[in-house]
Amino acid sequence: MTDLINSTLRRIPASTIYIVGAAWAGWLFWQGVTGAIGVDPIEALEHAYGEVALKLIVAGLFVSPLRAWSGINLSKFRRAIGVTAFFFVLAHFLVWAVLDVRSLSAVWADIVKRPYVTIGMASFLMLIPLAVTSNNLSMRKMGTASWRKLHTLIHPAAVLGALHYVWLVKGFQIEPLIYTVIICGLVALRYVPKLTKAAQG
Repeated sequence: MTDLINSTLRRIPASTIYIVGAAWAGWLFWQGVTGAIGVDPIEALEHAYGEVALKLIVAGLFVSPLRAWSGINLSKFRRAIGVTAFFFVLAHFLVWAVLDVRSLSAVWADIVKRPYVTIGMASFLMLIPLAVTSNNLSMRKMGTASWRKLHTLIHPAAVLGALHYVWLVKGFQIEPLIYTVIICGLVALRYVPKLTKAAQG
């Protein structure tokens, strides 16, 4: 069954992720323009883009554990998932900065005064070099080891993004906590074996 799944996945181009992501982003924006997304379309669109970004980040972090546990190999899609996640993070930021806050000074004031905005911005800034270097040319110029080391920034960026979501929502909501637990668990999987091995000497 695993071989059949992997064989099918090999026939699907990675560019499908970009196409579906762009279509979904456009659909969400259209819903915002027409008012179909809620009574406050700007806030709803801002949150929708952010939630899609988090889901894609979770999907990207899940690629390696899924292959290890089940043998299903989604590695060819990981770069497209990551770049598309950044696209949604960027859309989330632009809706907030351009349509919601609408002022550079107000953007800076929010970053300084509101902790959830501060950690959200920190996560966004960590993702920028990852998006810029998500290409074969950057990997060749940087060298595989340096490139991989840089891309471990996805781990703190993902955790901060989840905390940003928890802090952002009003009142107690279970969904942001679920994202946080999943992301922290997936990140921990990358380090716990290394820490255990180091402790055993």
